[in-house]
Amino acid sequence: MVDLSIDIAGLRLKNPVMPASGTFSEDLAGVFDLERLGAHVTKTITRGVREGNPTPRVCEAGGSMLNSIGIPSKGATAFLEKVVPFYRQYETPLVVSISGNTADEFAALCEQVSVDGVAAIEVNISCPNVEEDGKAFAIRPSSTYEIMQRLSAASSLPLWAKLTPNCGEVPDVAKAAEDGGADALVVSNTILSMAIDIQSRRPKLGNLMGGLSGPCLKPIALRMAYQCARAASIPVIGCGGISTAEDVIEYMMAGASAVQVGTATFIHPTAMLTILEGLEAWLVAENIASVRDLIGCVIDGEQDLATSAMAVAQ
Repeated sequence: MVDLSIDIAGLRLKNPVMPASGTFSEDLAGVFDLERLGAHVTKTITRGVREGNPTPRVCEAGGSMLNSIGIPSKGATAFLEKVVPFYRQYETPLVVSISGNTADEFAALCEQVSVDGVAAIEVNISCPNVEEDGKAFAIRPSSTYEIMQRLSAASSLPLWAKLTPNCGEVPDVAKAAEDGGADALVVSNTILSMAIDIQSRRPKLGNLMGGLSGPCLKPIALRMAYQCARAASIPVIGCGGISTAEDVIEYMMAGASAVQVGTATFIHPTAMLTILEGLEAWLVAENIASVRDLIGCVIDGEQDLATSAMAVAQ
């Protein structure tokens, strides 16, 4: 038997595979047993009702996907009345993804969703901060630290900070999130991108630009997960381009404790189960008793090399 269980800041998961926010809903309960997942991660919600971006909102991009959904939301009240009760029937932990336009909105929503049945809160600090000319909270270490410190005071639940790849100081932002009170890091959100229809000579998305996800994102997000795992001491949850068990193994070797699967579920609704089964089969074939033995082995290998080099130098 292989032990697939992992620990994310005190939250015990039966396995490291979970959905990425925005790619999972209660409708999948009619497709497979949701109890098999390590955690349930909801679509990002906002405090009030939100319509989202103009259509078209999704387009293909070289085997991957561009989306500009705009976080449509029915609001926190509807979410607490209808969605949270649905997930209470499962033992699998529920992680609620939240977004806000200001620090005050974030804090109020964080407090509002800290209810029975919610195990952790994923804080989408990749979203624009209207008080900073639309720059995402996670663009800079200073704003990342400030928002996480504010949210830590608003809820006693574990907080997972979802970072953006659209910045140049990823390790510094990761450390700032940890220092501000984040219990885990989700690495990462989509990359801001664009596609043009050469026949209409117009952008393919109604909002002009959108987030790139899918297999092409994996090498970038994997690099980010590795950098964040080295920079911070809190768990990293890898996210970006995961569609096979091998992808999961790479992320965990790079330092991730768990992963989130997104675009692959749009292509194959049972992709997460296929990935999970493949991961278990690989561990059995490699005679590895616990999936936790994979976490950070690349980082550990570097440290061993450094230690050996120092010994030789002495």
